[in-house]
Amino acid sequence: MPLNDDPAGRPAESLILNIQRMSTEDGPGIRTTVFFKGCGLNCLWCHNPESLSARPQMQWVETRCIGCKTCLAVCPEGALSDDGGGIRILRDRCTACGECSRACPALALERLGEPWRLDRLLDEVEKDRAYFEASGGGVTVSGGEPVLQAPFVAAFLTGCRQRGLHTALDTCGFCAPGALERILPATDLVLYDLKEIDPERHRRFTGQSNERIFANLLLVRDRMRAQGRPARLWLRTPVIPRMTARQDNIAGLGRFVAENLGDAVERWELCAFNNLCRDKYRRLDMDWACREDALMTAGEMEAFADAARRAGVAAARVAWTGAVRPDEPAGNPA
Repeated sequence: MPLNDDPAGRPAESLILNIQRMSTEDGPGIRTTVFFKGCGLNCLWCHNPESLSARPQMQWVETRCIGCKTCLAVCPEGALSDDGGGIRILRDRCTACGECSRACPALALERLGEPWRLDRLLDEVEKDRAYFEASGGGVTVSGGEPVLQAPFVAAFLTGCRQRGLHTALDTCGFCAPGALERILPATDLVLYDLKEIDPERHRRFTGQSNERIFANLLLVRDRMRAQGRPARLWLRTPVIPRMTARQDNIAGLGRFVAENLGDAVERWELCAFNNLCRDKYRRLDMDWACREDALMTAGEMEAFADAARRAGVAAARVAWTGAVRPDEPAGNPA
């Protein structure tokens, strides 16, 4: 979506998916996370499929619908139908204009992705200043991939800094180096995804090789050191059944971290697979490759954390997070 610039040449508007308050998973303290639309990867396990497209999308939330069918009458493209099982969105016709969501009295139709002006967004996140100051929190930009909207994100994080708010960038690393460099000077903490050590598996799982991702991670390391800033780099690895949840993958990533990053990494978080996004895919008429996969067990996650430590990453810097299922009980001896 094109940006509209203000007279000073700063990007004044960008497409925002969601503003999540009271987050405790996107950096230190209590944070307000701004999710941007659009991503250059297409991870098979993505927990936020609504963030992949850089354009607005519509979804129907069946639990809110009261069956009034007001939406059918107002859609200018004839992109809605009722097949007896609820409202169906005809994706080949829908332009996500939002007329149906504005008319729906029960808010059952939602437009995913709205333009936000820079000044309005800064004022919005500053409302949570008291929580930030009490908890050591701040503002995190996430997605999707926020670096794809680098001019706006850089201006936004600079504005947060000017207002005394701690800033964090959550990135997958698949982006142009110049765009990343534009944002780093306004970033207090970088949350960086490392998913897969093998380039071909990475391409199979995400649609892209990992070459640029590893190169950009080294760029982040070098720029942070050059600026003389304290090490504020957190790594995050999604541990996905049948995909990244392999000892060789975690060990390989661990060796890369130990050999190339060392003390620059403050924390390496292994994120257990989360299956709570099934409804998101269904509402967007998308298939999900992980729909039948079960949660990891605590024992499995601890074994992966041990593999990371054995690869040379300081034990105190490795942690695993997320919901898990109970470990299988040991069999009784015969």
